[in-house]
Amino acid sequence: MNRKELAIVLSKLKGFESPKVELEQYFTDSDTASDFLWNIEMKDGFEGKVVADFGCGPGIFGIGALVLSAKKVLFVDVDRDAIKSAKENLSLIEEKYDVRLNAEFLNIPISKFSLKVDMVLQNPPFGVQYVHADRAFLIKAMESADLIYSFHKIESESFVEKLSMDHGFDGKLYLRYKLPLKHTMGFHTKSVHNVDVGCFRINKI
Repeated sequence: MNRKELAIVLSKLKGFESPKVELEQYFTDSDTASDFLWNIEMKDGFEGKVVADFGCGPGIFGIGALVLSAKKVLFVDVDRDAIKSAKENLSLIEEKYDVRLNAEFLNIPISKFSLKVDMVLQNPPFGVQYVHADRAFLIKAMESADLIYSFHKIESESFVEKLSMDHGFDGKLYLRYKLPLKHTMGFHTKSVHNVDVGCFRINKI
């Protein structure tokens, strides 16, 4: 599978049915997700790895990892509706492509996650509703894996680098995106608002 084929697969997935503002739920578009996942595939590879998708939402990262031959993906989200959407999206891909993918769904806050995995993927809340809401995600990710790929606002670069260093990790900006956030919340005034975000590669030193 190449990057274009991955994007086509991910474009079949559905987003949040009723996104919750307090959880900062935004669906990552398939073009961004496929580019993100393909770069990880080229850098570290998914084959044979157990991956956790923290704050998985409808599951686009975790499903992409499975399509790229991850051994297993743990989909973790505090929101029951998000877990339901992720399950439905996984079933959609399994039925469409006649495959069976190894997944486990955990409807828990990330603070309750206690397993060790090979890699964590996450697009945590950026802290619009609660300042540094992404901090808890980062700390739990570093407790859970030696390799993390995490989305944050570009202006959080120094915060991510320092927090990573404080916990024995090297966190560096790896990819940049303009993330298109569609008009899904009542307070939105634009049909699409582009946000400058960075994907950080965080690995244990």
